[in-house]
Amino acid sequence: MSGWTKHSGQAVALPFHNIDTDQLIPSRFMSTPRSEGYGRFLLHDLRRDESGSEHPHFPLNRHKDTSIVVAGRNFGSGSSREAAVYALVDAGIRAVFAPSFGDIFSGNAVNNGLLPALIQDADFELLLRALGDASRPAHVCLDARHISIDGTTIGFQIDPGRRTKLINGWDDIDLTMQHAAAIGQHKRRLDSHAPWVRPVTERTGS
Repeated sequence: MSGWTKHSGQAVALPFHNIDTDQLIPSRFMSTPRSEGYGRFLLHDLRRDESGSEHPHFPLNRHKDTSIVVAGRNFGSGSSREAAVYALVDAGIRAVFAPSFGDIFSGNAVNNGLLPALIQDADFELLLRALGDASRPAHVCLDARHISIDGTTIGFQIDPGRRTKLINGWDDIDLTMQHAAAIGQHKRRLDSHAPWVRPVTERTGS
């Protein structure tokens, strides 16, 4: 996974609240191998009718080059399926701006290079007005923690640790390995002062 600090792309509004993970990717598609790509399943039941034809007025159908989404509250709530993030990433989405997110979704998003940017309700309304029904150029900066759309610039929040992971392209293991030296020192102290807390096989090497 590549890290990033800035992204420029086309932004659209999904002015709906409570877009959960089952809407992001319905469970019936999750048996498909990830190698085949999940982007075509993103928001499938909202984007398509019963025959599979696209609804012509749905924002992501009208603007297929979208990489930044502004959405309503509770984005990514529901089940913990990481496939919801895969669907967004495989569809080319790099950042989602919303007033609130599902906690597990946010962690999965960062581990896959997707920014879950937390914004205030008032700023959500501001961005909706800036976007309207159109797709507009937008610029996201992780360093400054802001997004600019059509002359409107607002700040966003993200946990500092998650921001570090996005900038460096790290997952949870990569982040832990940044503390490898301190972990090693701690293990050596345990071996010296409290050897009984580690399994015998670790102490003997057998």
